[in-house]
Amino acid sequence: MRVKDVRKVVLAYSGGLDTSVILKWLQTTYNCEVVTFTADLGQGEELAPARDKARLLGIREENIFVDDLREEFVRDFVFPMFRANALYEGQYLLGTSIARPLIAKRQIEIAEQTGADAVAHGATGKGNDQVRFELAYYALKPEVKVIAPWREWDLTSRTKLIEFAEQHQIPIAKDKRGEAPFSVDANLLHSSSEGKVLEEPWDAPDEMVWQRTIRPEDAPDRATEIVVEFERGDAVGIDGQRLSPAALLTRLNQLGRDNGIGRLDLVENRFVGMKSRGCYETPGGTILLAAHRAMESITLDREAAHLKDSLMPRYAELVYNGFWFAPERRMLQALVDESQRSVTGEVRLKLYKGNTVVTGRRSPHSLYSMKHVTFEDDEGAYDQTDAQGFIKLNALRLRLGAMAGRRGGGL
Repeated sequence: MRVKDVRKVVLAYSGGLDTSVILKWLQTTYNCEVVTFTADLGQGEELAPARDKARLLGIREENIFVDDLREEFVRDFVFPMFRANALYEGQYLLGTSIARPLIAKRQIEIAEQTGADAVAHGATGKGNDQVRFELAYYALKPEVKVIAPWREWDLTSRTKLIEFAEQHQIPIAKDKRGEAPFSVDANLLHSSSEGKVLEEPWDAPDEMVWQRTIRPEDAPDRATEIVVEFERGDAVGIDGQRLSPAALLTRLNQLGRDNGIGRLDLVENRFVGMKSRGCYETPGGTILLAAHRAMESITLDREAAHLKDSLMPRYAELVYNGFWFAPERRMLQALVDESQRSVTGEVRLKLYKGNTVVTGRRSPHSLYSMKHVTFEDDEGAYDQTDAQGFIKLNALRLRLGAMAGRRGGGL
């Protein structure tokens, strides 16, 4: 991209060292107007300093956006994903992955609102986030120009970033002058730590890595019992209290934290091709997944449930790789949402020292029939002799195969 091609750019801005350097670098390299966008996704940090720092770096007030997106994040991104029970590689609850399309969506909306012709992000050229951001940008605004400084500049070390910051009078927090022990990304769904001291997969993570949960060993010796209420696949209340999506996830996070629930030490396969080690904390999400699956267990037809489970890895992979706005994800979402029509009711759980244990489930749409399943007299609800023909028909191909094998000398 030629420098003169960019007039105004919307930067995903945290106010930290990296994105503050990017802000000034955009101004000096592209000689363009910069709009900053800071999203409150429940990361637990005060966002006012990001606004103040943007002002300090010469950004006009009308070009500074700090948006509270917590409710939209949970309602329109986290909950739809949890309807699918999405787990990447069978373990990861996709806390970072699901936040990126919302940030990108809002960047594009701000670009339209302010007349910007470009967007920029602070993701590196080694990770997944560059892909997630940019696939979303292009899906929503095909003609948009994308600037990825980490793929363009020569500021390839922390030392060079700090030198650039000092040259341009960018304030640097004292703890940024040394190497951070690991990188952290957080939102209302999870906290992710990776890099630096966590790069050796044999070394156990230090306790300081875990910021959102207490040690399971330190959790109370008495279980916490809760009831989660669902409507059409989404959690809507806890212990009889109706809550908004963000408030509900916040409450589950508190419960999970206090009971040491939701830690995951994972080596995963990045979309760009390398393996990476991450330490994730998803306290509320871990409880929510267990509750949702329990709710589905009595409300979904067997084959519908099995079909849904067979499609889940593909859905999770699409989210992980950044294809949230792709037609295939939308198609899968339509199927998932159709399956959730009857996923309404209550689930009772015990939370105890890192464990989430389902102890009860009930629904007005339950497919569970006590009359059919009982070991006592079912009063004719189920004719056990029907099983004989069912078994013989299912065994027919096995019998034919075995007889053919004997004729051919096989087993």
